[in-house]
Amino acid sequence: MDKTNAMRLLDAKKIKYESFTYSPDVTDGEEVAKMLGEDARAVFKTLVTVSDKNEHFVFCVPVCASLDLKKAAKAAGAKSVAMIKQRELEPLTGYIHGGCSPVGMKKRFRTFIDASAQEFAEIYVSAGKVGIQMKLAPAQLAAYVGAAFCPLAAEAEDAR
Repeated sequence: MDKTNAMRLLDAKKIKYESFTYSPDVTDGEEVAKMLGEDARAVFKTLVTVSDKNEHFVFCVPVCASLDLKKAAKAAGAKSVAMIKQRELEPLTGYIHGGCSPVGMKKRFRTFIDASAQEFAEIYVSAGKVGIQMKLAPAQLAAYVGAAFCPLAAEAEDAR
């Protein structure tokens, strides 16, 4: 397997990770978790938002959860945040939908990881390409991307 930019960046900093491939036809995060044989709470999706002041923020939440935009805005210290439009993702980050990694975006954005990540020794995030995930310690990921851990996932009753 060819290394992705995200993997090369982690290699350069000697950050330990393992990479895993799956069919790029699978786009549902919970299906990806099943293919990896992992708890969906340990597999994280990377979401990019824009605030009311046009600042961009990155949020990582479990694939089985959704991002609570109020919690996200609070974490970022913004009045409000909204998901960016899918067509804006690649020009902004260098990544396509389904292959967005918190590691190696074109520009460094303030990043937040759901606090639940700290319950796991290792979590999965996209390696920057659809069909490739990388598993690494959440503390190392947070240290590398400058992320804060905070509650971000919508509670089950909030998601209704």
